Amino acid sequence: MTDIPQTGPLPDGQTGPRPGSLLVTDDRTKRRNRAEARFKAYGIAALAIGMAFLAALLWAILSNGLTAFTQTYVQLDVPLLEEKLDKDGDRDPAKLAKVSTFGYAPLIEQALVEQVEATGVETELAPKALSKVLSGSAAAQLRDRVLANPELIGQTVSVELLASSRVDGYLKGRVSRASLARDKNLDAEHLDLIDAWREAGIVEKRFNWSFITGADASDSRPEQAGIGVAMLGSLFMMLVVLVLSLPIGVAASIYLEEFAPKNRFTDLIEVNISNLAAVPSIVFGILGLAVFIQFMHLPQSAPLVGGLVLTLMTLPTIIISTRASLKAVPPSIRDAALGVGASKMQAVMHHVLPLAMPGILTGTILGLAQALGETAPLLLIGMVGYIATNYPEGVAEGFLSPNSAMPAQIYEWAKRADPAFYERAWGGIIVLLVFLLAMNLIAVLLRRRFERRW
Repeated sequence: MTDIPQTGPLPDGQTGPRPGSLLVTDDRTKRRNRAEARFKAYGIAALAIGMAFLAALLWAILSNGLTAFTQTYVQLDVPLLEEKLDKDGDRDPAKLAKVSTFGYAPLIEQALVEQVEATGVETELAPKALSKVLSGSAAAQLRDRVLANPELIGQTVSVELLASSRVDGYLKGRVSRASLARDKNLDAEHLDLIDAWREAGIVEKRFNWSFITGADASDSRPEQAGIGVAMLGSLFMMLVVLVLSLPIGVAASIYLEEFAPKNRFTDLIEVNISNLAAVPSIVFGILGLAVFIQFMHLPQSAPLVGGLVLTLMTLPTIIISTRASLKAVPPSIRDAALGVGASKMQAVMHHVLPLAMPGILTGTILGLAQALGETAPLLLIGMVGYIATNYPEGVAEGFLSPNSAMPAQIYEWAKRADPAFYERAWGGIIVLLVFLLAMNLIAVLLRRRFERRW
């Protein structure tokens, strides 16, 4: 018997491969090849569909969110009249602070009228109506600058003031002239004025650093809203999660994998850990509300409480990934260490744990990345309803004072009525994705840094 194809005369006098030869593809092989080709085509189609959805998602995020990183500013020459701001002329900071934003609003209105006259634009808008092209925070911006430098009083200073959200939306294509027919804030005359000032270089749209470094704003001032304070709140929360979840999770994993006896009790613990990893995150929020706020009376909306809740949620993920990394270390490493006289603890700490460190760090960072994007637990402990308007003054206040977090801030912006907040919600998603990509990159670098071969 041989598998070598045989040639020669056939019963009907023909020559060529005999029936059943390897050179002849039978019907069963053809059906199998067609099935494999179809399966390969299904895989390519699934991959193409997944990439198409991913591309559509990225396009939606970038097209809607990149505009949040630009903002419209109006250049004005504002006369800081001494009789309005400092009647005594002594530049006393206490007296200057008593002048509210209502004292600065007429100065801005006067500057707007003078700017209209200087550019030669014909308009029937009254001074108060002209001020609608500016943000509601314009007077506060001017007041803060004067309080920081009282010597400006008596001079005419050039200031850059935020334009209103409607003006900003008009220059970004979010607001059209047709939509202003139902808008009580602006009308066509305002837009004519903005078009003329834009050609004159008085109105300018440029990169908005305050979106990254600023704080949240009220519903009436969406153009002033920023995500900087919420970013700091997320940072403090992640510090709490890292400090608590990494040592507790690794220690629990080492005990369960290397030292714990195999009995019903440890089996029960392992099953509960696996079940906790699948529990919805909002359940951990309810637990945090009941234990940390209502029972322990920790401050509501504080990053410390948010970090404790996210620690409970992240621990099962870290324990499972750490145990998998410890199992991946070959038993021969343990046997060799014990064979040369090392104790069980020395074998684990000096040999097994260093080899499992890449997987442990990767699992930890991925768990932190998952916690960074959680919103439901933060909703129940009050971090969604809090408006993060001020930076904490110290490290202790950063952990204990009320604050928000990036996913909570995005949720808060998305539910507000003004389209400018919706734009900022998309921009916040971009910032959050940058953080997540950075954390995944760190995981890859740490894995390569600590990876060892055996």
